[in-house]
Amino acid sequence: MSGFVPHARDAGLAAWACHAAFSRGRRIDEPPAPTRSAFQRDRDRIVHSTAFRRLVYKTQVFLNHEGDLFRTRLTHSLEVAQLGRSMAHSLGLNEDLVEAIALAHDLGHTPFGHAGQDALDACMAPHGGFEHNLQSLRVVDRLEQRYPAWDGLNLSFETREGILKRCPIELARRWEIEEPAGVGQRFVLGHSPSLEAQLTNLADEIAYNAHDVDDGFRSGLLTLGQLREVALFETHHQSALAEHPRLASLPPRRLVAEIVRRMLSAQVYDLIEASRAAIDLAAPQSADEARAQPRLVQFSPEMRQAGTEMKRFLFGSLYRHPQVTEKAQAARQVVADLFSIYRAKPAEWPAEATGVGEPSRRLADYIAGMTDRFAIREHQRLTGQRLFPE
Repeated sequence: MSGFVPHARDAGLAAWACHAAFSRGRRIDEPPAPTRSAFQRDRDRIVHSTAFRRLVYKTQVFLNHEGDLFRTRLTHSLEVAQLGRSMAHSLGLNEDLVEAIALAHDLGHTPFGHAGQDALDACMAPHGGFEHNLQSLRVVDRLEQRYPAWDGLNLSFETREGILKRCPIELARRWEIEEPAGVGQRFVLGHSPSLEAQLTNLADEIAYNAHDVDDGFRSGLLTLGQLREVALFETHHQSALAEHPRLASLPPRRLVAEIVRRMLSAQVYDLIEASRAAIDLAAPQSADEARAQPRLVQFSPEMRQAGTEMKRFLFGSLYRHPQVTEKAQAARQVVADLFSIYRAKPAEWPAEATGVGEPSRRLADYIAGMTDRFAIREHQRLTGQRLFPE
């Protein structure tokens, strides 16, 4: 390996990108890897983590047992990583960092998606609450136990910064005391995260809007007629049929797949163009200069409005569909019952629940780490109730 330069890929990055060679480092110092950049190493640690493997059995919108073709947290994370890398390349940003953030951003999600999070947050209200984004950082900082010298994955600052989308200011101030110039600092200063973190956040939006349309139609809960009432969908419905008239005589699933593909492309190209214009205007000369600016990775106002309309439609027509809300109510009961039973009967706690922090937080960590199917089986074992069909 004589002459090998570990961070040679940094040479192709823009000045405003996060360069692995100039990373702010890890909380615990480690010698650099001989063949990988710091962000490639972060990605690999995430992929090999227990929490990442569990994402394959965690709900996106449809519960894991409802069908093999619906998205899970794992497939969603992979889609976000793919979209993010593609856009990062066009903007001169660090693709490896974007990929690492994308693959880690949902590690803290509970079973049963947002229904599970809402239930666990209610259970934890007297103990500081629960929020999946904060939990994702807790997973990589403390809960993964794979190394002899430390808890967590000891990821780079830039990856951890990207994972933490939101943070209450009181918590950020406390973290800034414990970890000066750490991931809480930008919330205290009112700064933005890295452009790679901004990009991954919007790649997440693009991915879930598109695949919730796809999964909602596949499930039968959304009809073509309903979807055509949304401007973003209808624009690409018309262009798809104009270019490929035979789609009108094929199964509707192929038409919707083509529309979703076009929606994805339109949002990606819009984001690249709008972000380039914003970055050119601000002209940051480093990643830190970019952080000091208002968010520069963005959609055009027109695409932002179209995306907001799509979100409202999905919220009202899919996420609040009676069949989805019925399952969500059962999911909330599973999580609430598990928390209540475990609190009342510490003898039922498994060895894995002996983590970090006070008992309620350890219990929240354990329940949040469950997959859908494990939570359902554990609930049935403890209560004798079967709330979901096999």
